[in-house]
Amino acid sequence: MEAHNREPVLVEKVDMKREFLRKLLVGLSVVAGLGLSVAVHAEDEAPDAMIKRLSSDVLDTIRADKSIKSGDINKVIALVDSRILPNLNFQRMTASAVGPAWRQATPEQQKKLQDEFKTLLVRTYSGALAQVTDQTITMKPLRANPDDKEVVVRSEIKGGGDPIQLDYRLEKTPGQGAGWKIYNINVLGVWLVETYKSQFAQEINAKGLDGLIESLAERNKANAASKKG
Repeated sequence: MEAHNREPVLVEKVDMKREFLRKLLVGLSVVAGLGLSVAVHAEDEAPDAMIKRLSSDVLDTIRADKSIKSGDINKVIALVDSRILPNLNFQRMTASAVGPAWRQATPEQQKKLQDEFKTLLVRTYSGALAQVTDQTITMKPLRANPDDKEVVVRSEIKGGGDPIQLDYRLEKTPGQGAGWKIYNINVLGVWLVETYKSQFAQEINAKGLDGLIESLAERNKANAASKKG
């Protein structure tokens, strides 16, 4: 029981700051719709134009979908699998969050880490979708050179309270499926991957990679049970 109380999971920290959690969830709800309309020429599309287009699409879609707004977890997971993941470098996100231990992980461990991390994020932030109402997206000027392979796209979500800073780190990927892909997200000055990285490091140091996987699986089961309750 004592070990469980020490489990370093992001949601336990933000629960202590409910207003911050509310803004975090609303901000990340925009991310939950990325990929709703991938342009034919996405390879040539500017990263800030892509974020603006996709974010606007998702706000319209969420407002029109009562199931998503009600927090239907199955609809949210389906949305992630079919729409979001193609626009994320989720392996890089997971590897960065796990840190140096990722390189020592077996392919099976890496797959389990990605699966559990994805489930954690989806279940943690699914409630945010119901809070999308009249928010609008304002893009900040893009500070990048034409030949940059990695950029930061900055935006602001307005409506329903104070403006919410929502920034993205993207990388330009070559080959099949070429285009800009998101690998980190900043909400109100907090980069998602770095936040989890410090917490995962504690878990790995205490119980190893399998211990981290087990802790994530337990948290996901607890979140699933609470949704049913």
